[in-house]
Amino acid sequence: MKRLALLLFMFSTVAFSQRGFKDSNRIGIGAGLTQMNIYTDNFTITPETGWIGGLSVRGNYYNNWQMSFGMFFTDSNFSIPTLKGLQQTQTNFKMSAVQIYLVPSYVFVEHHLNLEFGPVLQVNGKLGLDKNDETNLLLDQPGLVAKDIVDVSKINANFYVGINGGFKNVRARIGYQYGLTNFFGNLKNNDNVKLLGEKMKGNIGLISGQLTIYL
Repeated sequence: MKRLALLLFMFSTVAFSQRGFKDSNRIGIGAGLTQMNIYTDNFTITPETGWIGGLSVRGNYYNNWQMSFGMFFTDSNFSIPTLKGLQQTQTNFKMSAVQIYLVPSYVFVEHHLNLEFGPVLQVNGKLGLDKNDETNLLLDQPGLVAKDIVDVSKINANFYVGINGGFKNVRARIGYQYGLTNFFGNLKNNDNVKLLGEKMKGNIGLISGQLTIYL
């Protein structure tokens, strides 16, 4: 998947470059912080801080419209209340993912302010969990322990909207992603979840803030 993403990134770079430097085509290197939430009735979610970073290409498309292609890596976190022994605690879950987006953006002020929106393809593995917390009892679902819910959906579709603003070569990017697919959909295959007879459903909510340097 990472090789495919790299090939798509290279193709987009070449395609945008055909429009010429006068069209303000830019390759950007960005990094920043995330705060991840899951909208669900199954668990009480506490958003936690994570990070995001990667590469993007931005080029003119038509009149005041531009197109951006990016590939980003993220470790984003959230926590759920659990019982560890006799002590109540928050157990942290980490989502490591590759995100690929191809989004249009409207130029409000040339070289200074864009509104971006569009689809994001997310590929992630199982949720990361500290080994010492694997058997923590989930307070919202007493029949489950923490390790029962780590095998989440591996491919997710999100919708992104954000603002890209600043100067010609340095921009701040603030955005929000909402998950269109069921992040907990894969949990139906867990035997312990089946015994509960409850449908697990959750949608990602991811806030990100990045600083991007355009070359």
